[in-house]
Amino acid sequence: MRSAIVRQASAGERMFARFAYAPNDLGYCGPAESAALFELAAEGSSEVDVLRLARGFSGAWPYLCLLAELAGIDDPLDARVVRAYWTGGSVLDRIDGPEFARRLLDTLGGCTSSYWQHLSEDLLAEVQATHGFHVFGIYPWSRLLGAGGQPLRVLDNCRIRWGQVVEVEQQDVVVRCRRLTWDGERLGLARAALERVPYRVRGRGFVADPAPGQWLALHWNWACDRLTEPERAELERRTGWQLRVTNSRLARERQGAA
Repeated sequence: MRSAIVRQASAGERMFARFAYAPNDLGYCGPAESAALFELAAEGSSEVDVLRLARGFSGAWPYLCLLAELAGIDDPLDARVVRAYWTGGSVLDRIDGPEFARRLLDTLGGCTSSYWQHLSEDLLAEVQATHGFHVFGIYPWSRLLGAGGQPLRVLDNCRIRWGQVVEVEQQDVVVRCRRLTWDGERLGLARAALERVPYRVRGRGFVADPAPGQWLALHWNWACDRLTEPERAELERRTGWQLRVTNSRLARERQGAA
């Protein structure tokens, strides 16, 4: 029987897998390939067609393709493009923001499902070529915040968070991070507090030898990547901007309903 061909993944492919693994493992997005994503993220090699796998993420893939095209980068899985989508980066400053916004909404709004009926020109002012916009602007959860705690929990877990390592345990890290808040009118970030987050499963994970003081990216209660201080600052800046424009939309919606 012919054995599968194992190939070394590029830095961008591996980064994509690191951030995509946790929601995929929970069954929230992408094809049922969490084992392949884990191997790709943890080992940097894969027996699967990584491009096919990435194309199965109907949320992330349009961003990566359009971002790469407008930035003049041939590969949507180039590490610069992948980093920009998940946590922000200089590539975002190289693209025409209004053009990206119009084309993205045209692409995502092409679905006839009622799930996407809120994708109108009213969203143009909120668009960033980032996962943060997809979480707060595209997904419906920010429109359901008055319906109890679940929408807030989903928004907080789905966004990419940043946490500073305080203590390292066998399978978990204790990090200091800021949770999402909702006061009935505005989204915000709470004061930093400690929480325990898994970073390894049966001795393997995506962040080798985390140490106190380091910054980690957190996605769906999983430590998925190490962040440099500039990367953390960029993620915090992009998140703050997204929360501000989301709050502006929510305020307009309240006024319209009054």
